[in-house]
Amino acid sequence: MGALITPVARPQRLHDREAEWDRLVAFVDDPRPGPAVGVVTGPRGHGKSYLLKALAQATGGFYYAGQEAAQAETLRAIARRYAHHAGLPHAPHWSGWPEALRDLAATGGGPAALVVLDGLPDLVRQSPGLPAAVAEVRRRLGTGPDGPSRLRLLLCGSTTPVMSRLLSASAGWVDEVVEVAPLDYRRARELWGVDDAALALRVHAVVGSGAAWRFDPAGDRPPTGPADFDRWVRTGVLDPRLPLFWRAGHLLDRVPDPWDAACHSTVAALATGRTTPGEIADFLDRPATDVPHILSHLEERGLVHGEPDAFQTGLVHYRIVEPLLAFDHAVIRPHRPDLADAGPREIGAFWREMRPVFERDVAGPHFARTCREWAARFAPPGTFAGTPVSALAGCAPRVSGHDPSGHESARVDVVVRGGQGHRPGPLLSIGLTSWADRMDTAHLDRLRGHLAHLAALGEDTGRTRLVCYGAAGFGRGLREAEADGEVVLVSPERLYGEDRRPAGGEG
Repeated sequence: MGALITPVARPQRLHDREAEWDRLVAFVDDPRPGPAVGVVTGPRGHGKSYLLKALAQATGGFYYAGQEAAQAETLRAIARRYAHHAGLPHAPHWSGWPEALRDLAATGGGPAALVVLDGLPDLVRQSPGLPAAVAEVRRRLGTGPDGPSRLRLLLCGSTTPVMSRLLSASAGWVDEVVEVAPLDYRRARELWGVDDAALALRVHAVVGSGAAWRFDPAGDRPPTGPADFDRWVRTGVLDPRLPLFWRAGHLLDRVPDPWDAACHSTVAALATGRTTPGEIADFLDRPATDVPHILSHLEERGLVHGEPDAFQTGLVHYRIVEPLLAFDHAVIRPHRPDLADAGPREIGAFWREMRPVFERDVAGPHFARTCREWAARFAPPGTFAGTPVSALAGCAPRVSGHDPSGHESARVDVVVRGGQGHRPGPLLSIGLTSWADRMDTAHLDRLRGHLAHLAALGEDTGRTRLVCYGAAGFGRGLREAEADGEVVLVSPERLYGEDRRPAGGEG
């Protein structure tokens, strides 16, 4: 796209998203003649609609959010809003989308006519021919008798199969694609304004980085310190009178029958630590052949993600992408009918009972995933003896014959590899995580045993660095081992870039 010709101020309330805002402004302000179509996509709850409403307001554009309705009702609703936006005495009558799009192309108060159609999956469900109409109108507006139109049409929708099909079929008529991805855990901390690092990890384990959750009533009084976390959960997350209590259920909307119930139960399996297709099949009591189909529905919606095992080719571990969905299915969903009319006293008793479940099934696995993200993306140079390419969990199989480690298998929480073409790269690091328990030399001994096990399997362990990731602190023995360069210790503060101590020698 060309250089900006109209400076457009970024809204102050728009947390982060500088890159996305600048790309969208450049799309609208591109001075080249002719219409252009852009697509904005990403998971629900991460600020797409807020971003586009702000863009339309700042540029004099037209914004409409689709909802479930028949096509005729939708066209009437858009026509009424269009008449108000354009100052027309009467709303036009449109018989179909081509006519509506041609009229909308004449709206807008800036150098280009910006039109935003949000909720695209809903619009396409009621009007399957909408994408073809967009492509045809775009072509016609580029060769009109009065010269090419300056329409800038933005189509927005959450991650769904509809959006995937649109993008795969739109070659030649979509000019820009902007993905509004979830914020990483560090930027999520800034969004929520949490100072304490361990508390920031707990908050992220509950609500993730969704801007919609931050500006939900649950975000009105975020926890002010570690001792305030329980109050925040009770009054902001578990209160059935507030929207956040129900929001996670909406993340699984639109899953087609007969798979909707199976999808909810699959998420419940993942939320309780069953990460492989075989474990999920056992939880569902369904044939293993059903599970890939269920997982594909969830993956198409950006709700779960599969990651290969660090050691066993062909083994995939699945995880829930949206933390709020994991919290809901581990803590709220099994008891939702009882909580739906609960008062403060009942909610308090419920949370006291469920707090250990949260720590074990939600916060602990979330901490391990955050440690892998740190290792892959945020570890300072020199932390490992090479540049990380992947950070995965893994379970190395038992060594046939003599096992020098004395273990049947090596279960490792964080396995960091470097790059080496299409083969597994060099083993840069293995690490264990502990959320609730203080780590000490017993954890280092386990890592040494795992290293011997992996060496017996043929892994090159000459440069492998041992790492303990601990949220509850480290004993004196580990601190001494760190000083001797035997182990790297990663605390919550270090995950957030606050601990500036050296990560250890090159070794």
